[in-house]
Amino acid sequence: MQLKPVPMDVIAEAREEADSVVLNLMARLMPGQHEARLIVTMEGQKPLTAVLPLTVEGDGSRDDMIGAEPARLENFAFLLTVALAQHLSSGVMLLRSTGAGTAGQDKVRVWTLFWGVLEETRSAEAADLMHGMLTGVDFADAFGVHSPDDDEDEAIYPPSAYRLL
Repeated sequence: MQLKPVPMDVIAEAREEADSVVLNLMARLMPGQHEARLIVTMEGQKPLTAVLPLTVEGDGSRDDMIGAEPARLENFAFLLTVALAQHLSSGVMLLRSTGAGTAGQDKVRVWTLFWGVLEETRSAEAADLMHGMLTGVDFADAFGVHSPDDDEDEAIYPPSAYRLL
């Protein structure tokens, strides 16, 4: 199946939202090692993945230094842009924080992506969703990553927007 073309204004809005999501995600990180992973599937296509290792140095304040490799940051934001702009997309975004769980286990937060909408999941739902794929981790509730001025942390592209397509 070939994906339908997406208008440039939709791409521009999706890029703005993707940049906002990445910035809001990074702003919520505590000091330590983290890895954001985005897995996107579009109808009839093989899954695509982007991985973004992040290092936060500081004391948990707004002055913390966040390190990210520019090429990986751009790849992550680009894939998220495509996923938000293409309403046939689905997948997950994971944030794995090294040693931040109980007994030093990694803590994982999961956001689901469906019909171009990225939504946070609760820890129990995330554990069910990732059953068998991740072991030896603590799941935590995902936090909102959309712009504060978005309605109820809702993405720019809710499923209802596609009823006219």
